[in-house]
Amino acid sequence: MQPFTTLTSTPAPMKVVNVDTDMIIPKQYLKTIKRTGLGTALFSEMRYKDDGSENPDFVLNQPAYRKAEILVAGDNFGCGSSREHAPWALLDFGIRCVISTSFADIFYNNCFKNGILPIKVTPQQLDMLFDDAERGSNATLTIDLASQTIKGPDGGEITFEIDPFRKHCLLNGLDDIGLTMEKGTKIDAYEEKLKQRAWA
Repeated sequence: MQPFTTLTSTPAPMKVVNVDTDMIIPKQYLKTIKRTGLGTALFSEMRYKDDGSENPDFVLNQPAYRKAEILVAGDNFGCGSSREHAPWALLDFGIRCVISTSFADIFYNNCFKNGILPIKVTPQQLDMLFDDAERGSNATLTIDLASQTIKGPDGGEITFEIDPFRKHCLLNGLDDIGLTMEKGTKIDAYEEKLKQRAWA
C-alpha cells in the first residue's frame, strides 16, 4: 500500500449528501476482485450520459477537477452496502483523500485499509473547504498527515483528529498484510518452536 504523508491537490467539490456506495461504484461493476481498472466506473451513473458520453456538468469531468486527488463531499459519505470496491474505485481514479462531516462506518474503515485518508470536519469547516474547492484550479489544499492539518490556498489551516494506529498505518503504507509482515520475525520464531515440539 502506498504511504500517505502529504498531499497537495486541487480539491473537487461534491455538494451531495448521503452519497452511497452504489453511487460511487454501481453494482454491475462488482464482478471483479481486482483493485485496478475501476476508476473509469467511478460515479458512472452521474459521470456518463445514457449514450456513454461524458456528462460535462459532473464535477470530475470538468477540466479543473479531472486530476483531483482530494474530494470534498456532503454529509454521510459512503453510506449503503459494504462494498470494498468503493474505495478501490476512488483510489484507481486517483482520489487519496475524502473530506466530509461524516462517513458510514464500514466505508470509513475500508478507506484506511486501502490507503485513502477520510477526514472528518465540522459543518463550518466543510463550508470553508467547499468555497476553496469551487475556485477550481486557482486553489489547492495541502493535507499533512503527520501534523494532522489541512492548509488552504490563502494560508488558513484546519486541524483534524485521527486514530493514532490508523495514522501509523497510513504513514507507513501498512495494510492488513503489511501489519502481519511487520511481525514476520516473531511469527517465524513461533513456527520454529512448533516444529521443535513436533519433533520432540
